[in-house]
Amino acid sequence: MSTGWILLIIIVGAVLFAITIYNRLVAGRNRYKNAFAQIDVQLTRRHDLIPNLVETAKGYIKHERETLEAVINARNVAVSGLKAAAADPTDPEAIRRLSEAEQGLSGALGRLFALSEAYPDLKANTNFQHLADRISQLENTIADRREYYNESVNINNVRIEQFPDVIVANKFNFKAFAIWIRTKTLLVEISL
Repeated sequence: MSTGWILLIIIVGAVLFAITIYNRLVAGRNRYKNAFAQIDVQLTRRHDLIPNLVETAKGYIKHERETLEAVINARNVAVSGLKAAAADPTDPEAIRRLSEAEQGLSGALGRLFALSEAYPDLKANTNFQHLADRISQLENTIADRREYYNESVNINNVRIEQFPDVIVANKFNFKAFAIWIRTKTLLVEISL
């Protein structure tokens, strides 16, 4: 076999190898975007339920206006954070702000649910109970989605730092993504 053929085989092999690495990096980026989109859907569902929950609670806990306003304000901050993060899910600062906003919202909701224990009529309200249960279910789903998101981010970040993938990642501007700040899961248990 001549030197020309050997050189051609090496070049073709290197190109195919680079293409394989590139495709793996693209798959990792798409897995990350999909993981964020799943969180986006669940957070939007939760954000949409909160005004109904607050409206239901208003009729029973009129003297707790500060708590209700804190929930609405925290929800609005979280919605803004989600919009910013969804506009560019690769922006680590946007992801950090979103995770902090969501943690603030979970805290405000936790205070509302704790407060509801002091109001038996509110606690017994089936609409409030249904909304609280739905939010609790969404919290569990969000926690699962965050775990998948962080796993996807970690796989991507490790891959773009490993040799030889780092060469292709740098050449085609693949970048590391932000891990979602671990937050406490809101546990909602309202017994009748």
